[in-house]
Amino acid sequence: MDRTADPSAYPTVPTMDDDRSLRAPDASALAHTDVTPATKTPRSAAELLAFVDGLRAEALDLEHAHADDIARCPPAAREGLRNLLHYLALRRHDLRPLQRELVRHGLSSLGRMESHVMATLDAVGRALAALAGRRPAVEPPYDPRFDLGESRLRANALDVFGPEPATRAARIMVTLPSEAAADATLVHDLVVAGTDLVRINAAHDDPNAWVHMVERVRAAEIAVGRRIRIAFDLAGPKLRTGPFEPGHAVLKLRPERDPLGRVIAPARVRLVPNRRTPPAEAEALPVDPRLLHRVRVDDVYELVDARGRSRRLRVAAFDTDGRPICEADRTVYLVPGTVLLHRRGKRSAAEGEVGEMRPAPGEVVLVPGDRIDLVEGDGPGHPRRIAIDGRPAAPAIVACDVPEIFKRLQPGHRVLFDDGRITTTVREIARSRAVLEVQHCAGGRARLRAEKGINLPDTVLTLSALTPPDRETLRIVVGQQADLVSASFVQRVEDVVALRAELDALGATHVGIVLKIETATAFARLPELLMAALAHAGGVAVMVARGDLAVEVGFERLAEVQEEVLWLCEAAHVPVIWATQVLDGLAHDGVPSRAEVTDAAMSGRAECVMLNKGPFIVETLAFLADVLGRMRSHQTKKSSMLRALAVSDRIAAPTAAPPIGADGGAAQA
Repeated sequence: MDRTADPSAYPTVPTMDDDRSLRAPDASALAHTDVTPATKTPRSAAELLAFVDGLRAEALDLEHAHADDIARCPPAAREGLRNLLHYLALRRHDLRPLQRELVRHGLSSLGRMESHVMATLDAVGRALAALAGRRPAVEPPYDPRFDLGESRLRANALDVFGPEPATRAARIMVTLPSEAAADATLVHDLVVAGTDLVRINAAHDDPNAWVHMVERVRAAEIAVGRRIRIAFDLAGPKLRTGPFEPGHAVLKLRPERDPLGRVIAPARVRLVPNRRTPPAEAEALPVDPRLLHRVRVDDVYELVDARGRSRRLRVAAFDTDGRPICEADRTVYLVPGTVLLHRRGKRSAAEGEVGEMRPAPGEVVLVPGDRIDLVEGDGPGHPRRIAIDGRPAAPAIVACDVPEIFKRLQPGHRVLFDDGRITTTVREIARSRAVLEVQHCAGGRARLRAEKGINLPDTVLTLSALTPPDRETLRIVVGQQADLVSASFVQRVEDVVALRAELDALGATHVGIVLKIETATAFARLPELLMAALAHAGGVAVMVARGDLAVEVGFERLAEVQEEVLWLCEAAHVPVIWATQVLDGLAHDGVPSRAEVTDAAMSGRAECVMLNKGPFIVETLAFLADVLGRMRSHQTKKSSMLRALAVSDRIAAPTAAPPIGADGGAAQA
């Protein structure tokens, strides 16, 4: 008889309704009891059985309440939604006291039940029935449902991410940099090194570049003989700072010095002819063309810089175009109009001015206690204005062109900028302006520039995750044979429904969807989002966007939150992408930190791990593949895998030696 269909399959076992004295409908009877060994006798098997049966009944009740939702899912996803509902029913309760009692009876603590909740409850129920002297369970000891959940999760990961690599359980996704559109060798090297999926961020580059990236990937597939899945990230609504008034046009040259102030390496600058358009290179100084005639090594340019300091630039070499490369052993501030005198020895050769230069990016420098006015619109913002007498004349202005945030912000809400480097609190709110007070700056002083992210962890927004540009992007990427699309800023069930409807309209129900969990609201609503997504025929995955998520929920909660995402997704049999700054130091600098290696090892509990771009990305990919391969034999999800350890062979079995006594010597007979 199958207890899944009928919770009273064992008539001799007291159920919640059979024995009301044992009933614990909200788990409070057990959860609020002191069960420490010193003060409480462990509960009997019969009492525990009644409690477990009550949990089982609640799980089935929740399943039955959502029968229509289950029916709307494709057949392959129904067991996942059913199991998720069972898991949610149990996790409404504090099960820790129950877990301790079960362990005392030598039973499962329910700590690894995510993918097979009902099978676990039934197994525990059978064991408790036997301990209580009840009639043995009719079901055989082996329950195939234990393997069903894990096999469905593997099958779903196969559908969404492609085949599981031979040497590791987790796939690796790599974000393609802009240069991948032209560099076929880079893409080929990534595929050879072990890339399973590539990610193209549609918030950057353009459709022409995306086409070339896809072409490079498809060519590498043919060369290597392995299919690579392509995921496109939709940009979503952009909560970012608007532009700022440009800064000063100034070039600062500063030599590198040792701790004693001695010059280790002089500052260098290349002189180029002054043109109508200022040079884009930061290290190029546009000058009057007369200053570039008949120049030799060791010639000098004398000047008075923007601070009124006399300085010299010495010609040290020439570039491939014959332009002089100058060195300075003292700090120099150069601005348009600075006069340079070309000298050779004591003789003057020419005189000219520095030409037009690109202004520095606009910015606002902030410290705790400063005021910012966040205003609706597209800018430009500016630093605070100072009156002639030195007193503040106007606060700093930061623009944001998302009108809804001004409708939702309330006094006391936090507004975070630039990945949480700047924390502010709303003091006043008006129709299109919020007065913010700076509470914290990374390092005590921070510079805020254009296009930096804005996070509102205390504010619930109703922005649609699928913007009009995203709909156009979807049309393009579906035509480029995208395998997956990732929805940014997903927060509501309506966001998931809109994405599914758009794919349906494009005839792309086969394209998988990835829900990026990057806000506190999305995390809080993850069960509903999963329920809505499981109705999609093309497969579903979840990305833990740990960068934004950490800013939203607080860095101190990130570890806890990412664990809960993993548990909920495993319960729904939905594969997970572990994302943001995995081995970031290695990718950018060529050397990983100890914390990064530990994080990479933990990432193997997800079905896919994402790497961002960097100059050492190929080496980083190979390193991560090795770490994941090594950890595969030690860890699977929450379970430690007890393979034989080589170090255990170092201690021989004490068959010939007498036992050791408490004093360190041989024990006395």
